[in-house]
Amino acid sequence: MHARMVKPSIALVIASAGLVHSFSLADIKHVVMFMQENRSFNHYFGTMAGVRGFSDPNVPINPKTGKPVWYQDVSTLTDETDYLLPFWLNYAGDEWKTRTQCMNPGSNDWAHTQSAMNNGSMDLWAVHSAPQALGYFKKEDIPFHWALAEAYTVGDHYTASILSNTDPNRWFWQSGSINVPGGPQPLGSGGIVLDDNQTPGCEGENLNCVPLDWPAVAEIYENAGVDWRCYMNKWDYATNNGFNYFNAFMNGPANSSLRARGTDFSAQNSLDAFYQDALNGTLPEVSWVFPPGSLQEHPPRAPVDGAWLMKSLVDAVIHGPDYNSTVFIIMYDEAGGFADHVWPFHSPYGTPGEWFQDPYNEYGYTFSGPGVRVPLFLISPFTRGGKVFTEHADHASQILFVEEFLKAKGYQNITTGQMSDWRRKHMSNLLGAFDFENPDFSIPEFPQPPTPNKDSNGNMIGLDAYCNAEYGGDVVPPIPYGKQTLEDALFYEDGFKGVRGALTEGRHLVFEAVGYALTSGQAKLTGTKATAQHENPDQRLVVHINELGGNQFKISNDKGDQWLGEAADWYPSEDQGCWYYINYLGNGAYNIQQVNGGKYINLKGAGHISIAHEPVNYKLYSVSYHD
Repeated sequence: MHARMVKPSIALVIASAGLVHSFSLADIKHVVMFMQENRSFNHYFGTMAGVRGFSDPNVPINPKTGKPVWYQDVSTLTDETDYLLPFWLNYAGDEWKTRTQCMNPGSNDWAHTQSAMNNGSMDLWAVHSAPQALGYFKKEDIPFHWALAEAYTVGDHYTASILSNTDPNRWFWQSGSINVPGGPQPLGSGGIVLDDNQTPGCEGENLNCVPLDWPAVAEIYENAGVDWRCYMNKWDYATNNGFNYFNAFMNGPANSSLRARGTDFSAQNSLDAFYQDALNGTLPEVSWVFPPGSLQEHPPRAPVDGAWLMKSLVDAVIHGPDYNSTVFIIMYDEAGGFADHVWPFHSPYGTPGEWFQDPYNEYGYTFSGPGVRVPLFLISPFTRGGKVFTEHADHASQILFVEEFLKAKGYQNITTGQMSDWRRKHMSNLLGAFDFENPDFSIPEFPQPPTPNKDSNGNMIGLDAYCNAEYGGDVVPPIPYGKQTLEDALFYEDGFKGVRGALTEGRHLVFEAVGYALTSGQAKLTGTKATAQHENPDQRLVVHINELGGNQFKISNDKGDQWLGEAADWYPSEDQGCWYYINYLGNGAYNIQQVNGGKYINLKGAGHISIAHEPVNYKLYSVSYHD
């Protein structure tokens, strides 16, 4: 039987806060959600310390080749090599640092994403997206994005909701569904939304049909009396508001509150209004923000231009009077064709509302999502400190979080019935990322991105206009076929992050309690003095999950040549290792419990290890070091 983490409840969050501090979820006044476009996690943060990136100790092995999935098949693209590894986009010199900001990675629709992921092998990104899809940025290339992640909390198991492009993911984000057969919506009520289509009508029988005739979440909040609003300047194909395509908005009364709050391009709904509302402390309880087309980071739109917009929005929130009671969620709709190496956690075969027969007749009976990993930033005083949030999450998680927030505020009838049962049960509600007992109300300082280019009328047009004029289409760097080593390709920073949330694989972990850290290297598990940088190699442990989405792990040392047994003994083989629950207790606290026997592995004073019925709580650090 596989145990799994129970999602934190409102009662637990409020009660735990009440023991020491007065802060709780009920003290939050505003939740703001801002979705950018088309960047994968590895593309932006694969080199970051303390996340599941290029230092991944659990990197999947391709069963067909016996090689890690870093090795991407390019045998049909070049005669110089059979494999291409991830590569720094600016490896060829400074002259590329502007060009690669404007680079397009390839294809990201339903068909190309399915083909690139190759039934879990994750090895055909170069073939079915483009070779440059394996390119990544470093900290120096996107300094604001990194500064934001290092000041607050970044999610490294957050994914798109659907294995496809913009519309399916944005519309799921705003409703909890794309109408996969077997879910809450009947066929014929719109969808199934698998690709971009914003024109009324269908592309095929029950395929990409508009309008959508199930309630978007804003309709539910409206009926419950919640104060909500959308902020946007004008219509843009790639990032426009998905509410436009739901029947209640598209065909409802022109003077309805839904349209006035949700889809009208009015002064009250503009980005200038957002800045003013944030700085005045008058944001609604729930809001969505939509970026202008030139600043949305959808290739060829530049990350540096998106950074300018993000900083403008973040500054308005953190310098406003309600910063201490605001949660600002920033994420990306989907990966945009950029590669990632983590096969998404998804529902079992045949799950209603998740699995269906591919209507394009290419991929058989398959699952709709979750999709490829994308960056997630959680910005609040309760998520400060450069933490990594490790729970399986997708765009459904924001809906679940808002539901918990509104319940804590006393609202009723705010739970959507449009989400599949599997998503509601298995996707995080994000509460595990928050530490209401130890807030940090200090204001971080961020680097200032350059102001985006403007046209002669003063409209921001961004860097890609300059790229078009200066370089034409020459913005893709030379592909380093046959010129790579694994060590050079998989660059990563040294450092660490504190861990929040139910644990998943993909990290080198340090378990600390009472000033000591669990340590390998002897016949038995021991404890040695913890250090400020958590850099001791013998204190690094790796967890190996029994089943995705579960909570049973085997624990090895960093080298993988010692495996922990039930009596805290080290054994030389994985088969001799025993299963443990690593339970997340909230506020960054964990314990280690035997699956068989139920006792806890405890670290006490002077590094003493005991096995007892009562647990000791650990703080976890995810570390990335080269020694």
